Amino acid sequence: MSTLVDDRDLASSLDCPVVEGRRLVQHVTPRTADVGGIPVNRVLPSRQRRLVGAWCFLDHAGPAVFKGDARGLRVGPHPHIGLQTFTWMIAGEVLHRDSLGNRQVIRPGQVNLMTAGRGISHTEESVSGETRLHAAQLWIALPEADRRTDPRFDHYPDLPSWEEQGVAFTLLTGEFAGRRAPTLAFSPLVGLDLASREASSLRLSLRQDFEYGVLPLEGELVIEGDRFAPNELAYLGRGRESVTLELSEGGRAILIGGEPLDEEILIWWNLVGHSKAEIAEAQRDWEAGSERFGRIPDYDGEPLMPPPLPWQA
Repeated sequence: MSTLVDDRDLASSLDCPVVEGRRLVQHVTPRTADVGGIPVNRVLPSRQRRLVGAWCFLDHAGPAVFKGDARGLRVGPHPHIGLQTFTWMIAGEVLHRDSLGNRQVIRPGQVNLMTAGRGISHTEESVSGETRLHAAQLWIALPEADRRTDPRFDHYPDLPSWEEQGVAFTLLTGEFAGRRAPTLAFSPLVGLDLASREASSLRLSLRQDFEYGVLPLEGELVIEGDRFAPNELAYLGRGRESVTLELSEGGRAILIGGEPLDEEILIWWNLVGHSKAEIAEAQRDWEAGSERFGRIPDYDGEPLMPPPLPWQA
């Protein structure tokens, strides 16, 4: 990530317009990026949509198959502040290592959650011999009051799951349909994976105080007659009691939502902050090799370095 993002650049309206009695859904188009040698569809942030609740970043990686000498995903040591990294693994296996000494393989159906707080660094690599990768990686902006919390890492191998109307549900974080995920959160959030074996239509109950987005990961998604291609985010806004989704056979989508985060959020490279000064300080510390971000001694490779700050620090 190498773009400064703030309130002045991006759409921030929480309410989709109503035309002839019908609430419209915003189409948010992805752009292609490269992460650790893997092409990804980057959906958030964009000039069309800044945040969905506290969710401030969304990459969809894969489905990818590695052939020949391809090593898969390989992301060298890099820092984070002011956020939680949230990885939902659908296919393949990835090894996480961080400066707290954690070493954890994430497998399909599991979530890795790293809380950066005041500062942490980590690496991500496909497990040796792995030939596939399919995952969604998101960032959650920490509220200002929690931005300097102690860094930590949590692994969630068991999440609430159930089936309804031919759709398999997995609750990734928050509460939904009377169920609660164990995932650590610092603001009201929800994350839900939906996978359909056959073409399905279902109605989901929503909280009116939350804003929501739905991203089709595989197959086409139809929302109240409006079609969305894979990797095209459907932003629902807030104020809805429910939404009707149509998933294609073998389709998959992820729903994210949360209470709107009424705070200024800045994103630069891998850093999330509430001011330019906060981000500039973290970048200087990383470039200087400060103990703030620790070390990952068993990684064979150089740390990643940010581009120059786009403003006078």
